[in-house]
Amino acid sequence: MAAEAKTEPIATRQAYGAALVELGEAHEEVVALDADLAVSTQSIKFGKRFPERFFNCGAAEANMMSMACGLAATGKVPYCSTFAIFAAGRAYDQVRLGIAHNELKVRIGASHGGVSLGEDGASHQMIEDIALMRAMPRMQVVVPADYNQAYRAVIDSFEANDEPMYLRLGRPATPIVYKEIPETLAGGVDVLREGKDITLIATGHMVWRAVEAAESLEREDGVEAEVLNVSVLKPIQSGPVLESVSKTGVAVTAEEHRVVGGLADAVRQVAAEQHPVPIFAVGMGDEFGVSGTAEACMEHFGLTASGIADRAREALLLKPIVSRPPLFGPEWT
Repeated sequence: MAAEAKTEPIATRQAYGAALVELGEAHEEVVALDADLAVSTQSIKFGKRFPERFFNCGAAEANMMSMACGLAATGKVPYCSTFAIFAAGRAYDQVRLGIAHNELKVRIGASHGGVSLGEDGASHQMIEDIALMRAMPRMQVVVPADYNQAYRAVIDSFEANDEPMYLRLGRPATPIVYKEIPETLAGGVDVLREGKDITLIATGHMVWRAVEAAESLEREDGVEAEVLNVSVLKPIQSGPVLESVSKTGVAVTAEEHRVVGGLADAVRQVAAEQHPVPIFAVGMGDEFGVSGTAEACMEHFGLTASGIADRAREALLLKPIVSRPPLFGPEWT
């Protein structure tokens, strides 16, 4: 079945369901498990096409991860689907000791990540899952930017190395960033827009907002912002990040997640070790989510294009201070 690229806003979880069916048709060893949320996670598409390879584990996420361990140990490639709050939170122990510690080829499709989950409120808005999975040994972490990239991410996940993988997906329909389904995720860092004044580094639902912020900065301030999409947060590809920040001298990260342990920390670690520059962050602080529509929640926490642009303007104020010659260097004699 040939994949069809989308052009209108659509949720990344929809791509997960469609790509799972393609994987199931190509590989008999692919199986899918869900924790009674198959309609929401879209694994229902796989269940209808391959009922003999689909397992609804009920509201028992920990058991689902343990079942995935057994299936993976016998040569199957399990795709476990549930909300991010349950995949990374409730089932953390089973993911850590069962899947990651044993280096099993299990793919975790964690849907409804971040505050854009919306009306379900703080109890279900998972904002620390990337931090938990990044810190877990041997766990790969992938956060696609839109439907088309999410489709590629799921397809590529089968051929990726045998270490477990955490795929973070979203609930709301989001604008398309990639006009076609990419041929590959490659290293997981794409330059979407070239610029020389500042680097905007985003992941997931914040990528299209970063592109809008860059357009706003150029239109209103004459600032040429370079935009990077980091879809693979672990292992993060340092080359493109370093190349960009060394050119612009300052950066802003943007994520629908706590800045602690997420994209901001990953980028700052790369820069601090190899090319220190000021790196500001847009993301969740020391706070939980709130109840409201997806967009209202994003606006409440400043996770918007205007929020990124305003942060960039703050960051640019530091650029002349950092880039001036050393106080006692030859230029000052």
